[in-house]
Amino acid sequence: MTSLDGTLSRGLGAGTSALREAGGARRWLRAQLLKGFFSTAVAAGIGFALYEWLAAPPIVSTDDAYVGAVFAQVTPQIDGTIGSVRVHDTQYVHKGDVLVILDPKDAELDFDAARAAYEGAYRRVEQEVAETRAAETNVLAKQSLVTLAEQQLRRRTSIRQPGVVSAEEISNLQSSLDAAKYALAVAEQQLAAKRAVIRQEAAESNPDILGAEVNLRRSRLRLERTFIRAPVDGIVAQSRAQIGQKIAPGSELMTIVPTREMFVDANFKESQITEIRAGQLVTLKSDSYGSSRIFHGHVQGVGGGTGATFAVIPPQNATGNWIKVVQRLPVRIALDQDELLKTPLRAGISMTAEVHLDRYVDPASPSGNKPVSRHRSEVALRTDTSGRY
Repeated sequence: MTSLDGTLSRGLGAGTSALREAGGARRWLRAQLLKGFFSTAVAAGIGFALYEWLAAPPIVSTDDAYVGAVFAQVTPQIDGTIGSVRVHDTQYVHKGDVLVILDPKDAELDFDAARAAYEGAYRRVEQEVAETRAAETNVLAKQSLVTLAEQQLRRRTSIRQPGVVSAEEISNLQSSLDAAKYALAVAEQQLAAKRAVIRQEAAESNPDILGAEVNLRRSRLRLERTFIRAPVDGIVAQSRAQIGQKIAPGSELMTIVPTREMFVDANFKESQITEIRAGQLVTLKSDSYGSSRIFHGHVQGVGGGTGATFAVIPPQNATGNWIKVVQRLPVRIALDQDELLKTPLRAGISMTAEVHLDRYVDPASPSGNKPVSRHRSEVALRTDTSGRY
């Protein structure tokens, strides 16, 4: 038994040593693998940093960006009562579509009165013109009578034979001439009075006609303004128009949000705007569409001050517990209008913007966002003469 136990003990010892050696080999291999992995990761990180520093294109980005638009406020130009509302919120309208109709009764009465006044003035002036022309004809007739009377008197007084022409006949001819001259003077006074009233023979150029025509056009314009129309293409928002509501000129009825003339206001840190210039290419991603849809645009300009500068209550930094906070400046980015037609955006949507500092766009291209070079173009130089943003 003793020899058997010794043999078993030696066998177990040898097996344990073999297991220990195998475990040490695995630990060594694992350590080598981890060392190689970390070395590779460090080398990759260093390589990526060197690429970003030396070879990667310069880009500044921010996710503090939002879609904006110049809203069109729909306001009446005349006072009145709303008769009907043709649209509702979220409805798309085209420029010139009727949005609201005011009660037209008062405007129609004003238009009818102005038209009647215009027609009356036109007829009155035409009658006065006709009377003036009749007075001119009467003056010509009186002049003819004066000429005839002068000829008769001259002819009878030229006869020198005694007893042929009596003194009474000469006296009668002189009286006829004086009467003709008096009648001519009266006719000329009447013509002068008519001309003082008319001043112009053409009815279309008469001041009374022109004044009545202005009033007629004004009343027609007031009647047309009872139809309140969309000033731009866009989506109706914040409609406050109610049937029966009494409104005054300038009161806000609704807002039209345009779907084409949109832009992005991207707020960059003050340390990022050093190299931002007008005309640089911008690529954007929307939170609505995700990273699968990339929008393009270009920098229009950098704001004149930070957001805190134009706040209702500006910050007071002259305090003892002042803490420096990185400020942000708004950068206006114009969007590609063709892309907006295919993939519409809405005002207020969050965006991620990347400005390519070494790429500029060609403003002469149809979309205005076609890259032209990886260097600064002459167009961009002309748009930035300050030497800075």
